Amino acid sequence: MARRFPDGFLWGAATAAYQVEGAWDADGKGPSIWDLFCRRPGAIEHGDSGEIACDHYHRWKEDVELIAAPGLNAYRFSVSWPRVIPNGTGAVNRAGLDFYDRLVDALLDDGIRPLVTLYHWDLPQALQDRGGWASRDAPGWFADYAGEVARRLGDRVTDWATVNEPEVVAFAGHAKGVHAPGVRDWAVALRAAHSLLLGHGLAASAVRAASTQARVGIVLNLSPCHAASSEEQDVGAARRADGYLNRWFLDPLHGRGYPADMVETYGELLDPSCTAELAGWNGGLDFLGVNYYTRRMVRAADALPLRLADVNVPAAQRTEMGWEVYPEGLREILARVRADYQPPVLMVTENGAAFDDVVSASGEIDDEPRRAYLASHLAAAADAIADGIPVRGYFAWSLMDNFEWSHGYAKRFGLYRVDYDIQRRTLKRSGEWYGSLAQAHSAIHEARR
Repeated sequence: MARRFPDGFLWGAATAAYQVEGAWDADGKGPSIWDLFCRRPGAIEHGDSGEIACDHYHRWKEDVELIAAPGLNAYRFSVSWPRVIPNGTGAVNRAGLDFYDRLVDALLDDGIRPLVTLYHWDLPQALQDRGGWASRDAPGWFADYAGEVARRLGDRVTDWATVNEPEVVAFAGHAKGVHAPGVRDWAVALRAAHSLLLGHGLAASAVRAASTQARVGIVLNLSPCHAASSEEQDVGAARRADGYLNRWFLDPLHGRGYPADMVETYGELLDPSCTAELAGWNGGLDFLGVNYYTRRMVRAADALPLRLADVNVPAAQRTEMGWEVYPEGLREILARVRADYQPPVLMVTENGAAFDDVVSASGEIDDEPRRAYLASHLAAAADAIADGIPVRGYFAWSLMDNFEWSHGYAKRFGLYRVDYDIQRRTLKRSGEWYGSLAQAHSAIHEARR
């Protein structure tokens, strides 16, 4: 399979600050919305939190070695906004910036290319107290923070993602209330989604102002949305699912404004000024990051505002998250994005699976279901490349088992198993396989030079 990927392809793994760093109040860090949300009774499975997580803040040297050991050449990580600016605006916490400065240097010393995500869901609580992402001031707050980080790291970091999965930030956090900050109001969610888009644009400008070599993109969670039947009402539901998940962000980022059918669906929930503000606006993307885990199968339903419900595909293989294993969906969504929007570069910025790993008596983890999942999805990415789609990197989720948001530590996605009691990392067979593929790719292209 290694021969099917182009020279210079990024073979990486991904993490997010709140999920791995721990050290929630160390060295001047301020509280995030997740620090407070985790304290709500019943919000997180088993009452878990990210206060310790994988203790990456203290074990970062060891963790950089984890990336290099299998032969990976890229690492996607996020910066914690409240670690850098504890109150969200104002004074910068130099100790926080120093941490990321050391991390970037260590990665580069080991030949690992960093892809920095500026926002992976851990908004400073001080800003939530001022309205959070629903505030009209939020895009400016985000741009100021992005500029501070880029001024420190931009002499060495080339690849920047502004926001990770704005759909999850806006709707899981503000409409469904299952993620921080735990709001359940569709109008607020739509306002937050709008601020995230505008924030992306301002942050991208701030990063480019700080670093002339910067390539800036955004990361979207995308999925094909299929109808449960050929009935007209189910086909319409699939169209609305696609509008909600995919087009609501893809269209404005590519200069098309909000999709008219979804503006009609949301009706009075959407502030008319939001539509007007996007006139002539686009995201100015150097690349688009695609996070893909599964497809969506839906049918028509009465629940407002989307009037749809998800449907389980009978007899499908499922991960521990309950998600259908559907690798052909990755090729489908990459092809659709390329055909409809023509981004200059695509990267698969997250792809992976949670399974119930079994540790042998000798301590080995033979996680064949995860290896097979990665292999089938990498094959789909290779097929997309063969179709002429400019996929230039793949980042497995995740480098190591970590805090999986509302699921706490109950779900394991890692290439490395983490024994949370003693913070031991153990490479799983899936990680060995993935690393060997990356090494084979490098050897093939080195031999051709």
